[in-house]
Amino acid sequence: MEMRANGIRIHYELSGKKGAPWVVLSHSLASSLSMWELQMEALESSFQVLRYDIRGHGRSEVTEGPYHFELLASDAIGLLDGLGIEKVNWVGLSMGGMIGQSIALNHPGRLQSLALCDTMAIFSEESLPIWQERMESVKTKGMQSQLEATLERWFTPSFLKLNPPILEVIRREFLATPVKGYLGCIEAICKLNFLDRLSEIKISTLIMVGEDDPGTPVSASEAMHQKIPNSKLMIIPFARHLSNVEQPKVFNTNLLTFLKRALENF
Repeated sequence: MEMRANGIRIHYELSGKKGAPWVVLSHSLASSLSMWELQMEALESSFQVLRYDIRGHGRSEVTEGPYHFELLASDAIGLLDGLGIEKVNWVGLSMGGMIGQSIALNHPGRLQSLALCDTMAIFSEESLPIWQERMESVKTKGMQSQLEATLERWFTPSFLKLNPPILEVIRREFLATPVKGYLGCIEAICKLNFLDRLSEIKISTLIMVGEDDPGTPVSASEAMHQKIPNSKLMIIPFARHLSNVEQPKVFNTNLLTFLKRALENF
């Protein structure tokens, strides 16, 4: 399905139990709503689920960059408004978690709970040369130039060796990501700076991270956990950056337990 929101065309999917609380799933950089396939069965029996493609990704519209997180959050709020959805439980991984932080800080009344997965709250200036190198490579050689290195950051060697069917979905969506959208979102990530404001978040918050995540490491999650008063930190063993894909059973169990408790206390 598609809708115009915040001035762009946004692709989204709705599923789950009618009348139940809403869960929004927001994906990582260079991915799409397909990233959440292994969470759908677990969520749909108890929740209404909204998945969407972030600006510049999947089947949503690509606009000129640079982007920023207030813009990406406004896209999501515009989509919720267009669908008539007032409050949601936000589940964001990596870039999706950064958008979730922006919504929690700037539109707090729209969230019932917040799950921040394999993400961070502040950009490390030390990593800027690495990101600049990735951007230049993609500009000159396309998304293919970053595929293998990205998969190695996203998944452990043992998972890559298994090569399950979901891995082909991840590969396909990575390669299909428009260069303009990829670069625009990297510009947003390079300006990320929410850490000092996180104490403003008062809703129930789950922070999950793969124990071997090299991109948004456990230390980044610990920093968020220290700042957010009503937060819980869960470290997922044997997982790197896309912990929801690599360890879906553990991820889903933690997420469902959190959501049900958060709603009981809301």
